[in-house]
Amino acid sequence: MRDIAVVGGGPAGAMCGERLARSGYSVTIYDEHLAWEKPCGGGLTHKAIKAYPFLLDGPYPKKLIRTVELISSKGHRAQLTLDHPIVIYSRTVLNGLLLERAEAAGCRVVRSRVNHIDAEGERAKLTIGENRVEADFVVIAAGARNSLLPDTSRLMRSDLEMTLGYFVPAQAEGISVKFLRGFEGYLWSFPRCDHLSVGICGSMARHTSQELRRHLHAFMAEERISRDGAQFYSHVLPSPQQQTLSARRVVGRNWALVGDAAAWVDPITGEGLYYALRSGDLLAQAVIAGKPREYPARVRKAFSADLEFATRIARRFYRGRFLGGAVATRMIQFIERSPTFRALMADVFGGAQDYCSLKRRLWAQCGTTLAEVVGSLTKRQAALAKSAPATSTENLQ
Repeated sequence: MRDIAVVGGGPAGAMCGERLARSGYSVTIYDEHLAWEKPCGGGLTHKAIKAYPFLLDGPYPKKLIRTVELISSKGHRAQLTLDHPIVIYSRTVLNGLLLERAEAAGCRVVRSRVNHIDAEGERAKLTIGENRVEADFVVIAAGARNSLLPDTSRLMRSDLEMTLGYFVPAQAEGISVKFLRGFEGYLWSFPRCDHLSVGICGSMARHTSQELRRHLHAFMAEERISRDGAQFYSHVLPSPQQQTLSARRVVGRNWALVGDAAAWVDPITGEGLYYALRSGDLLAQAVIAGKPREYPARVRKAFSADLEFATRIARRFYRGRFLGGAVATRMIQFIERSPTFRALMADVFGGAQDYCSLKRRLWAQCGTTLAEVVGSLTKRQAALAKSAPATSTENLQ
């Protein structure tokens, strides 16, 4: 196995191609767009920067964000201060730098669309326009909706989410995220170097594009984000169910899926860049070791078991109730009133806290969190009671 074809030049494909080329493989990356602006936040959390420090240290334009404001459906607000910044790139810049690294490692990058993959024979056959090329192994990194799926299933509507948004010519220093009542998704405003990415994502199986657009426009009006001069976008991203992550086939004799094509995305936060980079890296490691069939096991050990756990709590997070209110609303109220809980959630949103150990940490800190919440409420009631007489006197005057 020496000739590798990579279909898709995004983070997953470029990372996989770079790693293979550095190990002496002949790698060709095919992508009809190459570096292009993808409609998403473009945020890289702590675990991505820890695994790939060049994303923080390089000279390419980026925005470092240390604050995240969370907004409930009822307007409650809480701010998280992150110990490790979220690094935000324009996707044009990020895809471009990863493709440059792949080329520098020895990859051949071809701007072409792959129309079909035949993986029935010993070597995979790719149809590119009227041409056909062969490869010993093909890496499919062409996104969630691609149809180049040898011997595996497509993602269903229940495994996908729709995103709508705008690239807004404005500046900000922090991320804003708003949750809606009974809505499986969220709204966001991510500041990039020269614009804001403002959008909404929601389950394709439960929400319509008209519903998403209505919520988005209301959010922008509430946050005083003008649409003047903004560029509209729409895209489909994976938001996998547990069965999809645990049972869907992602590797065959001469092919494998990486990134969005494999549905490696956090079903709660929507984070996908780390899993794209990591899955491309892990597939390359398996191929270099001569054991591509070990790729799913490597991914499971690294992160997919954690993502499967997240799918079991995602629905309860978005649609569940706790102490008589929506889970997201109570979460934001607890963040406001408990420094201990605030630090925990900062780790979750910053990418330093995995889901499998989250429940254990919640229970370990439960007593402290409740004491801080009750103490905060008691102080607030005392302050209100103390100010009440003065307020009454002022009113009488």
